[in-house]
Amino acid sequence: MRRPPGPEPDIELWLHVPSRLDLVGEAVELLTTQTEHERRTALSARQLRFQFRTALAEALANAMTYGNRLDPEKEVEVRIHVGIRQVRVEVSDAGEGFDPDVPPDPTAPENLEREQGRGLFVMRHLADEVTFNDKGNRLCLVFRGR
Repeated sequence: MRRPPGPEPDIELWLHVPSRLDLVGEAVELLTTQTEHERRTALSARQLRFQFRTALAEALANAMTYGNRLDPEKEVEVRIHVGIRQVRVEVSDAGEGFDPDVPPDPTAPENLEREQGRGLFVMRHLADEVTFNDKGNRLCLVFRGR
């Protein structure tokens, strides 16, 4: 059977990562490399090397730290949908979830010296869209081609 003419089909990648911060770099590298190899990805090399990589690292670290409480028995699931017009990243943890509107603004004067609380802020500035499921334990990042 012949495939109809037109764009290549979308690709989905997924990975389960134990909640160990020392694995974040390897997971990000693996997923970025695989996404980069999809010749029809919507993202530019700059978007992949900086925005995608940085937001994915923040999402993984947050899910491991806050969602799974760094319990190496709990995994973080990452699903990446590589499309022609956009790349969608879903990061899920086994935690109880949270309200994404609760974290304080890290740019407020009283929060400038805090070492935590910047991950969600960074992701919201790097991705074109950031959403959560109702429970607050699954994050979806959307990156659109430029």
